Amino acid sequence: MPIFPMFPLGSALLPGEVLPLNIFEPRYRALVENVLEAADGPLFGVVLIARGHEVGGGESRHDVGTLARIESHVAMGAGRYQLYCRTEGRIRVNRWLPDDPFPRAEVELWPDENNGTPVTAYEYDSLLERIEFMYGMLGKLALRAGEQTPRMPVPPDPLDPLGSRLYALARSIPMGDADRLAILTAPGADERIRTLSEAVENTIEVAQFKLL
Repeated sequence: MPIFPMFPLGSALLPGEVLPLNIFEPRYRALVENVLEAADGPLFGVVLIARGHEVGGGESRHDVGTLARIESHVAMGAGRYQLYCRTEGRIRVNRWLPDDPFPRAEVELWPDENNGTPVTAYEYDSLLERIEFMYGMLGKLALRAGEQTPRMPVPPDPLDPLGSRLYALARSIPMGDADRLAILTAPGADERIRTLSEAVENTIEVAQFKLL
């Protein structure tokens, strides 16, 4: 089973997200130097911290995350780096290894499982409609506060796999790390669309309450 350097973060990331990082801690400086020299490409895993902080070590970590690829980097001197990364496929940690000198784990790619009820076109189209309605509510809140009105994102390409489209929609919805982690850990698209729909409805309810 492949072993990857791991970067525990204070945020839950979904596949396809941009991840800028400013590297200064010694263990992560060593991680960057390691992955930049890797024959298989500059890849590392990212997971949400369950308890603790990004700096200092000793944190408790979740066991589901994503791979991240360094797309560009700048050496800032004194061992510091600025990284521009993008997350890729979902991973599951099977075993954490000692942090020597940086976090490492045995991981496996976790593609969507197809054990549930298939997602219907009606469910997907209904979700798009509710997201559009949600953005209408958020726009009203922004106008009331004198802020810039958020723009409804362009819907994902219908030719993309359903799993990728759901992740793209999830990235466009304001939600906390617990909801994002629930979407990431949903075994397949059937559970993910229902978890995503619940997050959308929660956002709508909060917006409607604030508009009263």
